Amino acid sequence: MNDILIDMNRKHDFLICVDSDGCVFDNMELKHKECFCPATVNVWNLQSVSRYAREAAEFVNLYSTTRGANRFPAIIRTLELLGEREEAKQRGYVCPDLTLLKEWVRTTHQLSAAAIDEYVSSLEDPDPILAQAAAWSREVDANIAHIVRGVTPFPGVREAFSKFMEFADIVIVSATPHEAIVREWGENDMLKYVTEVAGQELGTKADCIRKANSGHYAPDHVLMIGDAQGDYVSAKENGVLYYPIVPGEEVDSWKKALTEVADQLKNGTYAGEAMEKALAKFDSVLLKEPRWHVK
Repeated sequence: MNDILIDMNRKHDFLICVDSDGCVFDNMELKHKECFCPATVNVWNLQSVSRYAREAAEFVNLYSTTRGANRFPAIIRTLELLGEREEAKQRGYVCPDLTLLKEWVRTTHQLSAAAIDEYVSSLEDPDPILAQAAAWSREVDANIAHIVRGVTPFPGVREAFSKFMEFADIVIVSATPHEAIVREWGENDMLKYVTEVAGQELGTKADCIRKANSGHYAPDHVLMIGDAQGDYVSAKENGVLYYPIVPGEEVDSWKKALTEVADQLKNGTYAGEAMEKALAKFDSVLLKEPRWHVK
């Protein structure tokens, strides 16, 4: 069976894997606050605790070390955090039994609503929480298709990509569905910079980095660019380099990518002190605990 990443047309000695949402495009706040949160309140029946549900969801997806996580592990974390919050418990919220959803997340090779459908069809007793998770994911996608448009890349992205593509193959590695990536990059004339597109349907980010590499590049010739700890973990699992786009400082991060990191990657000086300094800055802006846990 062919795989577009394993079989992609490689032209260079370097590989750059890049996340999309919140990294290249300034769309994380829009998607999570206007698309994910309403679907979460609606499908998971959180109307009576909507304020706290929104705070939990925004913490998990935007402001903490789990920023940028796939939507399914993220919704599990959101519902569990909400279940721990005293204000939500006082209003009658009880976290649903997420056992089978967690098991599916742990074992699936594709984190998508379609994969849930396939999993449910293999069960003797269908689990309503799995069906709810699939319905929620589809409502999120419908909201995104309806609301998200006209979002542009961060200033400096095009200039950095123009420089990177001179010496590196560029692959989009994202937990966003393929259709949304192609639509958003296409309407901004950004697909011309990339060799291949890897959305959530092709596996985890770590899997996609591994397949895009496939032994064709030296480890210090592969760079993952992202805005989340999960992106860094995926790079680390593959033994490759990582450059963070720091949340809140995206424009400066892309300027540095253009003026410093591109040349450091080419001449072999990014690994080590330069990367460690970038990681330290990145780590300092992401929260470990929600504010309501801090006394």
